[in-house]
Amino acid sequence: MDNQVRVSRSLFAFSIFYGGMVCIAGVLGNKQVALGPLSALGPLVGLGPLAVEAGIFAFLLLVVVSSAVAELHGRTIATRLVQIGFVPLIVSILLSVIVLSVPAAADMEPARRDAFALMMGGTPRIWLGGIVAYGISQTLNVTIFAALKGREGGGLLWLRAGIASVLSQIVDTLLFVTIAFAGVFPIGELLLGQMIAKVLLSAILVPPLIYVFVGLGRRLDRG
Repeated sequence: MDNQVRVSRSLFAFSIFYGGMVCIAGVLGNKQVALGPLSALGPLVGLGPLAVEAGIFAFLLLVVVSSAVAELHGRTIATRLVQIGFVPLIVSILLSVIVLSVPAAADMEPARRDAFALMMGGTPRIWLGGIVAYGISQTLNVTIFAALKGREGGGLLWLRAGIASVLSQIVDTLLFVTIAFAGVFPIGELLLGQMIAKVLLSAILVPPLIYVFVGLGRRLDRG
């Protein structure tokens, strides 16, 4: 008899989605976005208007998906999903390096060529910071979420997801900004501004989204 491992529909779908978000987060991060009314909180603490790199939206979806997988399938499976996420992350970086090193076609518009190089380029420290911050913060998110579930049981899903997301985003910001930019320029204001912005977005977006993904996962598995 052949030994077959059955993968649930929710885990299969979430894994594909997770891999896509890992790859797109770095590309989206090239754009800084204002936070609307939340931007005004920056001047209240001596900073400029709050802004955040757009990659945070993909990254928060990673947080939500890994938390949903932990809720539906357990901490071990969710941690494994985070570990597998290193594959598309590292491969996408390597492909970017290769493509950037290959000469552009002679008839490619200079504006498009330069824009592509600007968008896809990065320093080794930025790439390293992204890899380290991803691995530690996502693992921390799953660990905290699962630990809170063990203590509180199956209730308070929104609170468990929100706490895990906020704490993991603080660690993510500390690691990435420090590794990528420490010594290049003063990072104090950047750290504080990014932490405030990411904590606010985590607190606002993650609690409702976790219900959407957990509900979707249960529906997929029932089907």
